[in-house]
Amino acid sequence: MPDEKQTSKLDIKPVLPENGLTHVEDIAQYVLCKPKILPMKSVTLEKLEQMQKEALAEAKAQRRAEMEADAQSAF
Repeated sequence: MPDEKQTSKLDIKPVLPENGLTHVEDIAQYVLCKPKILPMKSVTLEKLEQMQKEALAEAKAQRRAEMEADAQSAF
């Protein structure tokens, strides 16, 4: 009898259905999305740079005006 049990375990073959549903496990995978385009400079930084350029332009204009006034008063 023990021999019969061993042979019956070895004789079992897997049965795959030809019709119908089978179970398949999904493997989680990464989903890539489009990269987001970010501005090189923020709006605040651009405003600060613009204000700095305007302040430099005003300082240069004042310096030129002072130099011209000094030059005219020297003559």
